[in-house]
Amino acid sequence: MECSVLTKFVFELIGTMVMILMGDGVCACVTLNKSKGQNSGWVVITLAWGLAVMCGVLIAGPYTGAHLNPAVTLGLAIAGLFPWNLVAPYVVAQMMGGALGAVMVWAVYKDHYDATPDGDAKLGTFCTIPAIRNYGRNCFVEMVATLVLVGIIIGFSTAGNKAGLAALGPIPVTLLIVALGMSLGGPTGYAMNPARDLSPRIVHALLPLKNKRDSDWAYAWVPVVGPLLGAAIAGALGLIWLAI
Repeated sequence: MECSVLTKFVFELIGTMVMILMGDGVCACVTLNKSKGQNSGWVVITLAWGLAVMCGVLIAGPYTGAHLNPAVTLGLAIAGLFPWNLVAPYVVAQMMGGALGAVMVWAVYKDHYDATPDGDAKLGTFCTIPAIRNYGRNCFVEMVATLVLVGIIIGFSTAGNKAGLAALGPIPVTLLIVALGMSLGGPTGYAMNPARDLSPRIVHALLPLKNKRDSDWAYAWVPVVGPLLGAAIAGALGLIWLAI
């Protein structure tokens, strides 16, 4: 389906917004006080994040290819699988969608944010916080996780895989996100996506939350730089791979 740039922009924004609404929503559900899902654990988070990505893909896929992630857009462009002139509109749409999704999570869980005194817990429903703070290694973890993410997405685009996977729709990328969360998510919370981390972090800084801590700007560069580096490496390797 050939769509205008405006249509692509709108659906990439909506797809990202829904992904963040549901993905950050499960973080709020598991973390915030008096939520019915409180303390339900990491498996619930990783499964729901995979399904959140699936829902975003179902919405945006027919119109945009459903990148929902500036790192994915960059990697695909470097690999020669996406036009460079659309990179900026996609990234702006993704960042705006991420912010809107985060605002919606706050609106849905407002009473639970008010009932939660732990500032770290509140921040963690918006963006990632490392389990052990080591900026260099945290950045490396995000780079590796995103390298795997974008590398496998590029692999989906090879001729043999594309034909076989087309019938499965968003299921392969859903399982990929779940697998990455369960395997590589422990150190940093597997952001792998500036629109998933930076946009909601900005929203956290702006919202009038009770007992709010700072938005951890000292760490904020990690889930941006790491994913973009990983995506760039995956894109460069993909360019070579697809040329063979």
